[in-house]
Amino acid sequence: MDYSFNLYNALAPHGICLALKKIVTMSGVAPAIICIGSDLSVGDSLGPITGTKLKEKLGGSCYVYGTLAKPITAHEVKYMNDFLRETHPKSPIIAVDAAVGIAGDVGLIKLSGRGLKPGSGANKKLSKVGDVSVMGIVAEKSVFNYSLFSATRLNIIYKMAEIISEGIAEFVTESIYCPQSFKVKQNAAM
Repeated sequence: MDYSFNLYNALAPHGICLALKKIVTMSGVAPAIICIGSDLSVGDSLGPITGTKLKEKLGGSCYVYGTLAKPITAHEVKYMNDFLRETHPKSPIIAVDAAVGIAGDVGLIKLSGRGLKPGSGANKKLSKVGDVSVMGIVAEKSVFNYSLFSATRLNIIYKMAEIISEGIAEFVTESIYCPQSFKVKQNAAM
């Protein structure tokens, strides 16, 4: 099942937490979070800004990869998949990235119980990453996607990053103090 939250919805962070609770059930280990994107383009900086905010909010509670200081671009994902599976074999992987969509979806944060394909908005054919995806729709899909990423307002990216990081941090924090542990639900993708 997929979930969507508008960035102007005051309850979006808590909604993201609740959606993650429905998608990810409890199995022993905290999730690993990979935030994909580049700090070289405003529209593509959702992942690194979210990763930086998550590190600030969570400290060492779980592993967060992809920050403004050390971004993970779509090209590094092919190496990160193997790394994440070897380093965090039992952890569900939550992938965060910016995306393009139809005009009416700009400003939505979408969660899904399946991984995401980074770079697909720029017509790149890269491998899927993550067990759970969190995507912020930052621009309308068109043949000029890269120029739209450059024209995206930083305010929208920053608000989305704050909402996503708040929701994920709430989910991780509540789950750490819960007697159960994490595992992606098998039927979540159906």
